[in-house]
Amino acid sequence: MRIQLAQRTEADELLGRSPLALLVGMLLDQQIPMEWAFTGPYTISERLGHDLTAEEIASCEPEAFAALLAEKPAVHRYPKSMAARVQQLAAYLVEHYDGAPEKIWADAADGKEVLKRLLELPGYGKQKAQIFLALLGKQLGVQPPGWREAAGLYGEEGSFRSVADVIDADSLGRVRATKQEAKRTAKAK
Repeated sequence: MRIQLAQRTEADELLGRSPLALLVGMLLDQQIPMEWAFTGPYTISERLGHDLTAEEIASCEPEAFAALLAEKPAVHRYPKSMAARVQQLAAYLVEHYDGAPEKIWADAADGKEVLKRLLELPGYGKQKAQIFLALLGKQLGVQPPGWREAAGLYGEEGSFRSVADVIDADSLGRVRATKQEAKRTAKAK
């Protein structure tokens, strides 16, 4: 299956070949449209002139990295704070996984362990970690025992709750409709 979260071929190709890009896109996926967030890693790599590495991002001078994300078009509506978060994530990956994000899930015994490791990442709370686990299972074939249970509602087969369920423009529309309905229901309470 081909990743289609950015809805831009070149950005989605990067997400499909780079676990770091996928983790960064998920990190950026807050307070901006999903497509903008998941295009962010591609925009950063274009400005750097090559695919992302955790080592390079972690070692960038913070002001320079923030300026890189703030260039027009900005990578995020809050480029300075998100630049700091991306660098914190990269530094954590370098320190704990030798800069190789796929090590988070490669040798995990089960879905609970992957979830635990994702929850330890800077900028990843429970919901983001569960959604990313569901994305791994549903779209990348990373399916350790118990992954659906660990991903909670996001792991349900046939659901349209999150980016884990976006495989094309139609499913993106269905995910958006589900989220809008959830907001309407929450407001009605």
